[in-house]
Amino acid sequence: MLCIYHTSTDPYFNIATDEYIFKHVKEDCFMLWQNDNAIIVGKHQNTLAEINFDYVKANNIHVVRRLSGGGAVYHDLGNLNFSFTKTGKDSSLMDFEGYTKPILDVLTELGVNAKFEGRNDLTIDGRKISGNAEHIFKNKILHHGTLLFSSEMRNVSEALKINPLKYIDKAVKSIPKRVTNISDHLPQPIPIKAFADKIMAHVLETFPGAHMYEFTRKDLEAIQQIRDEKYITNEWNYGYSPDYRFQKGIKTNGGIIEIHLDVQKGIIQHVKIFGDFFNEKDISEIEKALENVPHEEIAIREQLSAFSIGEYFRDITLEDIIEALF
Repeated sequence: MLCIYHTSTDPYFNIATDEYIFKHVKEDCFMLWQNDNAIIVGKHQNTLAEINFDYVKANNIHVVRRLSGGGAVYHDLGNLNFSFTKTGKDSSLMDFEGYTKPILDVLTELGVNAKFEGRNDLTIDGRKISGNAEHIFKNKILHHGTLLFSSEMRNVSEALKINPLKYIDKAVKSIPKRVTNISDHLPQPIPIKAFADKIMAHVLETFPGAHMYEFTRKDLEAIQQIRDEKYITNEWNYGYSPDYRFQKGIKTNGGIIEIHLDVQKGIIQHVKIFGDFFNEKDISEIEKALENVPHEEIAIREQLSAFSIGEYFRDITLEDIIEALF
């Protein structure tokens, strides 16, 4: 088994690294890694329905869709991530409890009473410290998990605080759970790097043939290409979302504005705008202009820049319209 201590904190690059290992590295692998502020969305989720858009935008939080299913999770540098890839028989591949056992072993050694609970979580006193997800293709599995060590809990809760009334779809929904940091339960405090070192040492000791591996220049160039062609694109992170209906109303200086959208494959198909605002020009021109545009801020801003918004919505600004669209 190749053991990798990945030093990048770029969320797009790191999710691309998981794919690269899964698809292009023949040996079984174990990797430890960290992401700078990011929400990592499950493969089958509606991205916009999983995030607090305004908070994510204000705090420059990256949003990346991963290969595996499951729910959305928040990452920061107080969170440690681990990944296993393994080749085997179909019937033996999916094993959430087995892949998290090395983590539980280390936590036990540190004096933390953690356990595997539910479908895919590690908990301490009923509060979640780790969520796990898996992706299987033919006879190979990618298992990855989070480890809340010293994350900023306000960001964890605020970034994933969404309004369930805004989206109507059939996508997999995240289920909010009470969470806690591992560092709050350690009898003796240690930094996250020391925690990671203990996990890596345990894996090296317990898995036959396990040894450290550093990515080559060729590896890194291939990962960069995957990042740039897939994981940084709006098509993957947002457009891959299942079809959905969206509705949101806000109060502005010009009155209430309520927007309804039908979205397919990330593209707005139909728009209807309601409210008690006043207007000079027919708002159907705005509704029509938004059709066939990605449900994505940059694209919408560009499309609406050709219009004098105040003529269609008196005392309502473009910023108000953008707020009502997400």
